[in-house]
Amino acid sequence: MPRRLFLHHFGPVSGLPVLHYRMEFAHLVRQAVQQIRPDAIAIELPPTLAAPFRRALARLPQISLVSYPVKEADGRESSVHLLVEPADPLVEAGRLAMELGIPLHFVDPDIDRYPRHREALPDSYSIARIGLAAYYQAFCEATAAEIPCHADRRREQGMAYALQQLGREHQRILFVCGMAHLQRVAELYDRPQAAPMARKQREGITLWNLHPECCGEVLAEFPFLSAVYEYRRHGLPDLPRERGNGLRKQFHALELISGGRQELPEAEVMDAAIRRSAHQLGAAGRFPDRQRMIYHLFSEAARHYKQETGEPVHIWQKRAFFRFARNYALLDKMLLPDLFQLLAAARGCLDDNFAYAFCRLAVSYPWQQENSDLPDRSISAEELWGGQRQIRFRPRQQRKKGLSGLRLMQRKREKRPGEWLEGFDNPSICSYPPEDLAIENFGNFLKQKGSLQLSEEQSRSEKFSTSLLDGIDMRETLRNMHEGAIYVRQQVRAKGGVGSVVMIFSEGRRGEYPYQTTWLGEHDQESDMAFYATDPAANVVGPGICRCEYGGFMLSYPPRRLMEVWSDPDYRFADSRAEVLLLAALDYSTERNVVYVAAKPPRSIFKQHAARIGRTIVYIPLGSLSPVRLKQLRVLHVLSGHDKRAFAKEYIW
Repeated sequence: MPRRLFLHHFGPVSGLPVLHYRMEFAHLVRQAVQQIRPDAIAIELPPTLAAPFRRALARLPQISLVSYPVKEADGRESSVHLLVEPADPLVEAGRLAMELGIPLHFVDPDIDRYPRHREALPDSYSIARIGLAAYYQAFCEATAAEIPCHADRRREQGMAYALQQLGREHQRILFVCGMAHLQRVAELYDRPQAAPMARKQREGITLWNLHPECCGEVLAEFPFLSAVYEYRRHGLPDLPRERGNGLRKQFHALELISGGRQELPEAEVMDAAIRRSAHQLGAAGRFPDRQRMIYHLFSEAARHYKQETGEPVHIWQKRAFFRFARNYALLDKMLLPDLFQLLAAARGCLDDNFAYAFCRLAVSYPWQQENSDLPDRSISAEELWGGQRQIRFRPRQQRKKGLSGLRLMQRKREKRPGEWLEGFDNPSICSYPPEDLAIENFGNFLKQKGSLQLSEEQSRSEKFSTSLLDGIDMRETLRNMHEGAIYVRQQVRAKGGVGSVVMIFSEGRRGEYPYQTTWLGEHDQESDMAFYATDPAANVVGPGICRCEYGGFMLSYPPRRLMEVWSDPDYRFADSRAEVLLLAALDYSTERNVVYVAAKPPRSIFKQHAARIGRTIVYIPLGSLSPVRLKQLRVLHVLSGHDKRAFAKEYIW
């Protein structure tokens, strides 16, 4: 790991080049103070803002906003805003100076009408990998030909003059300065400088308390990162005590009988998630790893999402989220995504409910309160940064009025504890017919998709010569446009049909799906099925009616041929129940091809085994199917006897 800290020394001054409002540089300020132990700290802010800035520092971790009016060149009046947030290097330098009793000096001249610069700088996360020295050198080489504007020259001359004055009184000065100015300030320091012509006093400065609802929109580092950084400034925070299940909306029957679980306030749940994430990042003195923070943000959001909706975030969804976010960041020439890109990935790779849970945690900042010691101020990103991007969520909510409310009133409940257990008076079990139809239809869809995929794999394209074959291949034609040729496509029909279908939602290696059984089709239009699922006894929803969730299932047609799969000695070498189902599908398939749907493809040994018995495995990634449809298919109900079908619809929702 490279040495991350770099200081540019000139005279008694140790200059730290920073990017404003970046967490990595705020941590470098702390390292610089620990290393050189300065007797004075100088920051790139004008002395006219010293009083409100010091008061804003004293209010931290509450975030403040410093505002003052200025006149534009055309005579119009506008406002300048300075955000005082924890993950800013200038703010961190000022806080350390106040906490350690080090004199704090404001050395930047106060000038009006400073132009807004938009510099394309590399991602600050790269410092964690290459260090500040290499980062700063690359920046200097890239900007060596740029000529500073008149306002920048005035400011740099003024800062050099102020540092010369401080050099007469102090021996070790830490100068925290923007990366664009440090090199020129160091060159000017060695020449005599005159006192700058700058404003000595500014009227109309106002200090505001930033309204809590604005934090997610205007903070340069989104609130979750700032909160984690704040918690880790003085050691690791205490781990939160687990009191209940937080945002969970559904409860187990035994919990309700014992008095239920108390829901925690949302602010307390979010604070617990932030503290848990801060603690999992390791020792407090370690360099802040933005990538790991984003990972923990995703994990905590997935935890809240499962508590609220009952749906877990699967590994293939997690993989798709981080791949999407990475590619989106690369489009903007960044290493890691910003908050907008993360929210777009959450909405696109999962759903709006997860994006809402992710956003709610990402914009949580526990210390920001309304009606504090200062007046509140709401401000938009357009006012503060000059631009904004919008994203909308449409989380699905259960209807509280209309038909859904009437059906909820009609739903039957137990008249006395244990009444529904009396419905388990039949030793046989059966399925719920509407769910059977849904599974059969989906199995037919997978067969068609598998056949189409086989045909696509065996089709070929070639340059047009004498025949159009099955039509022009537009994709290949456009791809080879430089050749000036037309490509045509020949469709090849796959040999053999698709027999068995295997659908794996989760491999369940840790005993998550203890219930496993084999069902035979009841008529000629129904397939045999083998599956593993959650324990039916854990969720009784009616007299003799249990609710389960599939971990995986296998369909085989025609029916009445499937033997007990789970006790078959031929499948003992399988490492998981998903592999048992795949072996059974290969054995009982009457067609050449078997469709296997899972988050990852089967091991190569199964492809070899399929080839030996004259079968082919057609793999379909789980992520290529609709997640909404998969959620609906995972639910099944086990009925204790065929007589329960007559009234099952009154208990199944």
